[in-house]
Amino acid sequence: MNLFVSNLVDLLYSTLLDVLPIAVIIFGFQFLVIRRRVHQLRKVLIGMLYVLIGITLFLLGLEQALFPLGRAMAEQLTAPDFLASVRLSSGALQWSDYYWVYLFAFAVGIGTTIAEPALIAVAIKAHEVSGGTIGIQGLRLAVALGVAVGLSLGTYRIVIGAPLYYFIIAAYAIVVVQTFFAPRSIVPLAYDSGGVTTSTVTVPLVAALGLGLAEAVPGRSALLDGFGLIAFACLFPIISVLGYAQISDFRRRRRTRKKSSSKISQDN
Repeated sequence: MNLFVSNLVDLLYSTLLDVLPIAVIIFGFQFLVIRRRVHQLRKVLIGMLYVLIGITLFLLGLEQALFPLGRAMAEQLTAPDFLASVRLSSGALQWSDYYWVYLFAFAVGIGTTIAEPALIAVAIKAHEVSGGTIGIQGLRLAVALGVAVGLSLGTYRIVIGAPLYYFIIAAYAIVVVQTFFAPRSIVPLAYDSGGVTTSTVTVPLVAALGLGLAEAVPGRSALLDGFGLIAFACLFPIISVLGYAQISDFRRRRRTRKKSSSKISQDN
């Protein structure tokens, strides 16, 4: 208990030092540049205190739960006794023997993205700004599918030991092609979706999964292979959202053509 309290106090102090520059900048501009008093200063200070406590508890939760959980799941799914019980190939381990890892990465991508608070907020705002043309659930599912596919492909890369830039270059080539054909109104939102979804819920589990998997797979380096999994979670939602927009635009134009053709036939 004393160790827990000591860790909590140390984390609270370090978080205070991290948040302090932000507070200095905000209040400095308020008093020195804008030269007006802060409206409802008491509520602002209470809110900043809540932020400080929330960030501290969040960081403590990462250390106590999410990081160990992701690492433990990767280690268990790649344990020799577990692989021996589910192995389909014979002889040495093949990339296909790790299919439970790919499925787990896919499920983590779906679950963490759907629960991502930042993505929920952006989806609601996008729905309001677009006048309802961008569906909240449709956007969230499109981003979640992109993250899930990206994480599955990223874990496959770690297992086979392929260079990271091969996959990143290929994915960006797809993004460039999609950008030319996707509706212009959705491109900025699609480009932002990757950064939005790699936030408080997704990053801890994904980082722990990548590092744990790289340490557990023989011949892999946590430094060279473990890092980079977040890049997949950030990049592939762009592809999925652009694809979602292209499919929606194609279906809309198809319905318009059908209505036009039916109207012409009725006039004739």
